[in-house]
Amino acid sequence: MDRAQLASFLRTRREALQPEDVGLPRGPRRRTGGLRREEVATLSGMSTDYYSRLEQQRGPHPSEQMLAALARGLRLSLAERDHLFQLAGHAVPRRAVRADHVNPGMMRILDRMHDTPAQVVNHLGETLAQTAPAIALLGDETRYTGFARSAHHRWFTDPAARQLHPAQDHQTQSRLLVAHLHAAYTRDGRGSRAAALVDDLLARSPEFAQLWREHPVPAGYCPPKHFVHPEVGALELHCQTLVDPDQSQTLLVFTAVPGSPSDEKLRLLAVIGGQLV
Repeated sequence: MDRAQLASFLRTRREALQPEDVGLPRGPRRRTGGLRREEVATLSGMSTDYYSRLEQQRGPHPSEQMLAALARGLRLSLAERDHLFQLAGHAVPRRAVRADHVNPGMMRILDRMHDTPAQVVNHLGETLAQTAPAIALLGDETRYTGFARSAHHRWFTDPAARQLHPAQDHQTQSRLLVAHLHAAYTRDGRGSRAAALVDDLLARSPEFAQLWREHPVPAGYCPPKHFVHPEVGALELHCQTLVDPDQSQTLLVFTAVPGSPSDEKLRLLAVIGGQLV
């Protein structure tokens, strides 16, 4: 671990970011460019003291999880993320296996959607980043670990994962998720994270095993999604997608027909989401 170079690298990247780049207001009292340390810490999900000590060359040896969080918080490119790992004395993550680094361009788009439910997911159904309204709508899907990181896995192993969806939609949703996993498995092959996910589900869920044998294929059209939210009730939402092929990630944006009851409920969720920040 090269403490001096790590501290210098973090500082230069922090100073290069502007508040507008990460969806923060500049404010009248900001006299210098760049982000403050506490802002980077918040964006990275760590304490200000922890981050400050890294910049001051007196912090602990950061784990791979902390480095990945810093890379997201500082909106680093893949090359910059790899450099960060090397400075901290870690091996460079395998890009073909670890699809957990959000493209900086995708993050810039997400940062500007502070009043809209939106999130970035990878091809395994793992949520990498969410707006506050998305957390208010779906819950914090970034908190899970292991196989549970995948919404596809939770759907077939955790009954609570289905509570947001009306019962009449469960069969369709199950088939759609299996189709997505089939596509991921076909692309990544044996020995991949997708294969490990599939093997675990085949052993644990008879429903998944039955659908897997049927080889469902994802449809090109995404019908409206129905939710039963514990605070605002029933919603009918449309899910627009922006795909980043290089990263195998998708930006999901949930919208409602303007003026509809669901549109009004989304506005309320945006207020609830603002209170979570």
